[in-house]
Amino acid sequence: MVQQPTGGPARPARLRGFALSSRLKRRLVADGVARRVVTLGGMIIIGSILSILIVIIGQVYPLFAPPSVEPAVNVTLASGPPLRVGIDEYQTVAYRVGAEGVSFHALKDGAPLPLGGELALGDARVTCVSQGGDDQFALGLSDGRVLPVAVHFDVEHVAGQREVTPQLRVRDPVLVYEHGAAVRLLAYAVTPAGPVMATVTGADRIVLTAVEETTSLMDETTSTTVQYAVPDGISGEITALAMDQRGDDLFVGTAAGAVWRLDLRDKADVQVGGSPVQAASAPGAGISALQFLIGDRTLVVGDSGGGVSTWQMLRAGADARHLVRVNTFAPHAGRIVAIQASRRDKGFLALDDRGVIHLNYGTTGKTLLTLPPVADAAALAYAPKADGILAVGAQGGLQTWALKNRHPEITLKSLFGKIWYEGYDAPAYVWQSTGGSDDFEAKFSLTPLLYGTLKGTLYALLFAVPLALLGALYASQFMHPNLRQRVKPVVEIMAALPSVVLGFIAGLWLAPNMEKIVPGIFLMPFVMAGCILAALVLWRRCPRAVRHWVKPGYEFMLLIPVVLGGGWLAIQLGAGVEHVFLQGDYRHWLLSVLGLTFDQRNSLVVGFAMGFAVVPIIFTIAEDSLSSVPQHLRAASLALGATPWQTAIRVVLPTASPGIFSAVMIGLGRAVGETMIVLMATGNTPVMDLSIFSGFRAMSANIAVELPEAPDGGTLFRVLFVAALLLFMLTFIMNTAAELIRLRLRKRYRYL
Repeated sequence: MVQQPTGGPARPARLRGFALSSRLKRRLVADGVARRVVTLGGMIIIGSILSILIVIIGQVYPLFAPPSVEPAVNVTLASGPPLRVGIDEYQTVAYRVGAEGVSFHALKDGAPLPLGGELALGDARVTCVSQGGDDQFALGLSDGRVLPVAVHFDVEHVAGQREVTPQLRVRDPVLVYEHGAAVRLLAYAVTPAGPVMATVTGADRIVLTAVEETTSLMDETTSTTVQYAVPDGISGEITALAMDQRGDDLFVGTAAGAVWRLDLRDKADVQVGGSPVQAASAPGAGISALQFLIGDRTLVVGDSGGGVSTWQMLRAGADARHLVRVNTFAPHAGRIVAIQASRRDKGFLALDDRGVIHLNYGTTGKTLLTLPPVADAAALAYAPKADGILAVGAQGGLQTWALKNRHPEITLKSLFGKIWYEGYDAPAYVWQSTGGSDDFEAKFSLTPLLYGTLKGTLYALLFAVPLALLGALYASQFMHPNLRQRVKPVVEIMAALPSVVLGFIAGLWLAPNMEKIVPGIFLMPFVMAGCILAALVLWRRCPRAVRHWVKPGYEFMLLIPVVLGGGWLAIQLGAGVEHVFLQGDYRHWLLSVLGLTFDQRNSLVVGFAMGFAVVPIIFTIAEDSLSSVPQHLRAASLALGATPWQTAIRVVLPTASPGIFSAVMIGLGRAVGETMIVLMATGNTPVMDLSIFSGFRAMSANIAVELPEAPDGGTLFRVLFVAALLLFMLTFIMNTAAELIRLRLRKRYRYL
């Protein structure tokens, strides 16, 4: 007799199959939906990352766009070779200085405009014009006088239209040569004490004249003209003059290719500043043009052989100064006849006697653009906004170009190479994006920022990696499971601390307190290790009954007071070491013996603070990897007679190495991208110094500091995006390398 199973009537096979089929279909549908959602999410993440990359590249690309020009105006002015030309900032009015005087012209048709002032030359003719980048200059006349003038453009808006009205302002003439000798060369500067001018006649004799202005209590200004003796130590025909606007130095170019310097700081005792320098590009070439870049720190030299170079004054000793060649530019095929400097940046134009114009940039030493030859070009001008070029020929033909050159100071060399900046003794890596004057030379080297990023990451990992990995190894292999369940969440909660809080604590509390105990900090590893070994010896000498009081896996609880006591002992010993061996002040000892300066917010502070932020990430991932090693591997190793320590080192650690390596690389990426800690815990100074006692500036912190103040679309704005692109590429390369190495490690140990 067949007994029916208990628990209710049996379900027919057809119904059971239907229920199973229905459940399977629902599971397949759910799996399909989940697969599509996960795929869609992954595609969205990849698309977002690519979109960010495209946005960054879009902001970076204009930095490297080549400059371009477009012809704008082509008209004819009065005939006769011009001595000087200029243009207003809106490129609507031009002025021309010729032998007959100064004239203004409307650029749209070349029509003459009223002078807006009186220029009384009498029977004299203009024989030369002083060099300079602004519209305040001086005219040398054929009767031995020098006539200071200034060109000014008044701008008004009438009925929605902009009207530019030129004004010529003429100062009192200065008689330089009483016998009426024509002024052949002229250098002119307006100093706080009054105008200073150096002139040369046909006899190659330099005359230095100063107009000393004094103001009375009634605001009445009186002028006194004083002439000073200039030594006759300059040999050769004088062909060019240039004086800085401070009136400190006069540079004299000769037909022999030499440049002499006269020190004018004591005008009553003018001195020839050392030996001349051979500045010509080729033997036999003479100096044909001298001009200062904006700021009057860099001298541009053009010669009859077509060479163009920049020079700077450097100190050779306490007082000695000498000219040093900084950059050499693309040569011209003909004699340099004019050099015109920009009023906005360190760019300048050079014109040769064949009508070829080069656009150069003084900081980078690069020739940015070469314009097509202009027939019989004799003078040129750089628009005040550096967005236009004007050239005038000997027969009066005028040609202008609209210039598009937004980021002339940016090249790969200026971003990553050494540049010789004004005031520096040698080429250097420098980041200094802003300054306090209009003639500031921007310095956009990203190398110090990249160096600081890697330096901060290095010191953070030196602190975090040993601590996190050894902690993960102990927690996963030796700690009691009940205790591990409490310790691991606490460590993971550390990762939730905002980095701005860690940076605040590190900058305002940790840094000043660490400064007091630096010798003790360096003694801590050794003192703590000694204390732990001593505790181990004492523990092993304890009776077995006493040791049984501590459960296996709880031993480290006994080490907590040992470690704290070792830290206190290290601090006390550090104070003694400082007093006995470090001259009582370790900061003074570091500076006098090792040549190292100590900054309160330094790499040591960052190592502790950022290492504290990185430890939870490395610890958690490494501990999960070590705990995921199959239990049978441990059991087999222990069964073969290996100790727990040998099992952990030779079996568990190699098997978990792919995950451990991933943990370290994720921690590395966290440290590279950290912003607030390195911003608040360092001096935020872009210096390249490996010393642990100095600060640095990381790229992420630099972006956070300077991006809010950077003008949208400006050079600084786009260079910060270059830094962001570098961070993106750095993390991408590290993650890719980490994944490749992880796969190789996984393949190697997969058979364990």
